[in-house]
Amino acid sequence: MTGAAVLTISSKNYSSWSLRGWLLCRMAGLEFEEETLSASDPSARAELLLLSPSFLVPALTHDGIKVWDTLAIGEYLAELFPGAGLLPKAAAARAHCRAISGEMHSGFTNLRSALPMNLKAQYPGFKIWAGAQADINRITQIWRDCLNRYGGPYLFGAKPCLADAMYAPVVTRFATYDVRMDRASADYCETILTLPEMMEWIEAARAEPDAVEELEAEF
Repeated sequence: MTGAAVLTISSKNYSSWSLRGWLLCRMAGLEFEEETLSASDPSARAELLLLSPSFLVPALTHDGIKVWDTLAIGEYLAELFPGAGLLPKAAAARAHCRAISGEMHSGFTNLRSALPMNLKAQYPGFKIWAGAQADINRITQIWRDCLNRYGGPYLFGAKPCLADAMYAPVVTRFATYDVRMDRASADYCETILTLPEMMEWIEAARAEPDAVEELEAEF
């Protein structure tokens, strides 16, 4: 299936969910156009400011089908492009990938609120409170387990997959807020940040003119 596709996103600088959806489309090899909502759009602001439990951004429209929610987009693309490797081939690894992707999707609320995504910002020596540190510890535990189990350099082996897209915004948060971590996790972060797709996204994010005042508070 190669029909026309449009991915609706919000800010590249602040929107972790938009980054996930965009990465999944690129990893799948889907040709798509981007439609960017203004930061003043209600759907975009709800997503950026964590004001709603259900976000409509990002949304993928393809061949007359509209899919929102990042995990749903990932599952849709995995069905559409099975050769892209968004989900591992082995059943056990595939279940593991879904489990840790779901944990990212529904959890780590302390991390989300304490360390909002902001690719333009740098906070050396940032003081991380205990609740967010517990999330960081769990995330790096997940990473180490996957890297040990599947051999790296990505979470499930030689190719980036659904789980890597889900955790990619966390990698940017760790860079923005100068998060200290073990060597394996730091190496994984470097692997994700040097993906050509990530470098393209970050460059575009840094060129964005708009700022969301609520996400630019002095830390």
